[in-house]
Amino acid sequence: MPHPDDQRDEAIKRLDEGLNAFDKKRARPNSPTGGDAGSMGEGYRLLAGLIGGVLGGLGLGWTFDYFVHTSPFGLVVGLLIGIVLSTYAAVRTAGRMSAAAKAKSGPVSAVPDDNDD
Repeated sequence: MPHPDDQRDEAIKRLDEGLNAFDKKRARPNSPTGGDAGSMGEGYRLLAGLIGGVLGGLGLGWTFDYFVHTSPFGLVVGLLIGIVLSTYAAVRTAGRMSAAAKAKSGPVSAVPDDNDD
């Protein structure tokens, strides 16, 4: 005669298997672009850093011009400094992202040449 605990244990095992299957499906969501959402977030963060650096340089240049009365020069210098610093930061961040993606994906497999038959 089966015990009620045996039926409960079997039900719990089936439930665990169903939850594990659900977690596996949910672990890798399909995105319309083919990449994962984390990569898109990193790209948007990179773009925001570029735009923010340029606007920050413009703001600092305008502030300098306002208080020192050197009308276009502070704005131009601030713009140039903002462009240079934000580009430098974006290149460094992109290099780190590339190294992380390369380490995550592992070595690239050899692709046969078209002339090799």
